[in-house]
Amino acid sequence: MTEPEQKTCPRCGARFQCRASNACWCADFPPLSAVLAESGCLCPECLGRAASAERALARREQNPPATKRAPHAFTLLELLVSIAVIAILASLLLPALSRGRLPAQSAKCGGNLRQFVMAAQMYWDDNNGKTFPYVGATTTNGTYYWFGLLAPGAEETRAFDPTTGPLYSCLGPGVDFCPAFNYSSPQFKLKATGPTCDYGYNKYLSSPPRNMRKLAAPASLAFLADSAQVNTFEPPASAKNPMFEEFYYIDNEDGQPNPQPNAQFRHQRRANVVFVDGHLGLEQMVPGTLDPRLPAQDIAWLRPEILRPAP
Repeated sequence: MTEPEQKTCPRCGARFQCRASNACWCADFPPLSAVLAESGCLCPECLGRAASAERALARREQNPPATKRAPHAFTLLELLVSIAVIAILASLLLPALSRGRLPAQSAKCGGNLRQFVMAAQMYWDDNNGKTFPYVGATTTNGTYYWFGLLAPGAEETRAFDPTTGPLYSCLGPGVDFCPAFNYSSPQFKLKATGPTCDYGYNKYLSSPPRNMRKLAAPASLAFLADSAQVNTFEPPASAKNPMFEEFYYIDNEDGQPNPQPNAQFRHQRRANVVFVDGHLGLEQMVPGTLDPRLPAQDIAWLRPEILRPAP
């Protein structure tokens, strides 16, 4: 056996004993793929680390990491199929949503009418049962209606003041407009600079004033109802361009010269009517009375039996 030789590790600089024979301690390590040229041996610590590093490198080379696949993109055909499916679902769902909206609009309208009739009942109690007029005085300030003051001026330019109406003190500003009245329609014409009132007051109660305490059948007499009228005589409306507008009373003049239907059946061809006793009803139009000038607006007559007491 040869004598141990003292060597210096080229990596860490440590001194160690090395034997050139096969019995040297480095024979237990696998051969390295590369060592420093200036020395044939590394110290035990560095040789162990180098061998471990080479084993790890060999494992990585044998089992390379899987490459990430690029995300799958939609093809044009898949995109068109998706759009078609969405369109089919929308066509199925939108009618159902629309049907759900219509009863909600009718319920909101009915709530408005109930608030009006409760305010009217308070007014009647405070005024010995006497009713208020549909229209009052016309002054330089304008015309006083049952729902407020319309200032003088051209259509769509007049100011409106609801605080002068006989029910305002009992009602306040809380009552909204009917959500089914189509204020955004290109066929609609404003009376003032903005919406005023889309309900009509039973003209029978207006003139002469009635005593509600003497009314025999309040459950059979209408108080307010959904209303509107076709206008062909005030710009921007004309005979060639009929438009519908808010109308402020309801009656039935069918059979009279130049009748103007004034109830609007805007809840799936029904009109909300609130009666003097406070209950709400849905009324159908009198057959054959639909205003032919704007048939899509469902303006026609209410049945006369609910507009005045039976004789």
